Amino acid sequence: MTWQWEIGQALDVSSATDLGTNDTLPNGSPAPAPTVYDIDGIDNSSATVSALQARGAHVICYMEVGTAGDYGGAYTTYYNELKAAGDLGNKLSGYPEYFININAPSAVSIVESILSQQCAAKGFDAVETDLDETFNNNEGTTGFTITQADEEAYLTTLANFMHQNGMGWIAKNLDDTGSQSFVNDMMNLADGVITEQCNEYNTCSLYTPFEGKKAIFNAEYNLTTAQFCASDDAAGINGALFPVNLNGPRSPCQ
Repeated sequence: MTWQWEIGQALDVSSATDLGTNDTLPNGSPAPAPTVYDIDGIDNSSATVSALQARGAHVICYMEVGTAGDYGGAYTTYYNELKAAGDLGNKLSGYPEYFININAPSAVSIVESILSQQCAAKGFDAVETDLDETFNNNEGTTGFTITQADEEAYLTTLANFMHQNGMGWIAKNLDDTGSQSFVNDMMNLADGVITEQCNEYNTCSLYTPFEGKKAIFNAEYNLTTAQFCASDDAAGINGALFPVNLNGPRSPCQ
């Protein structure tokens, strides 16, 4: 499945670079137009979602569910709601974001509201849940006690909410944890998965349970397509080389 991942900015449906319609394959031939777009749920409008769907594509709503940041607009609204509820912990290193206490019922309710207003109401087909593996301080010290069981319970609740609202769930970076059991458990609920740099960090094999069953989208940043496309293609992984700021350009494997 040819895909475009653009969360560094709002997608411009008049831009060939944003649409991924002027890219080339590793052999130099033109790349097929994407059939899947993963874009920011808050930065993009329902009109953008509809325009992409009119092209025959499925559109994924990028949303952080393990941290929240004060970025302005709707970002600030939800950040303030979580802060007022006492559901924010330590700062995420490198970003103006704070870990969410995923064990708090109030936090779950607020995140579901985000998904409803910014993803379901805009007509997205699925949701990419970023920072969905914060248990055991995997992404940094959260300030909370979050176990793998806690994370799985939280993601199960969110996945059920998405499915009830007509959206698929695209899990994110499950391999970062190094836990095969976590990948296996979430595979039963997830409709697909996005991973970053699984070739560079030698973690692609953790997604073996997904292979041939559910979509695996892999983004590499530091390797060349010659270094990973053959292995991704052989495993049925939808690999592509992206700039780390995810602002439009890409080099897909297929």
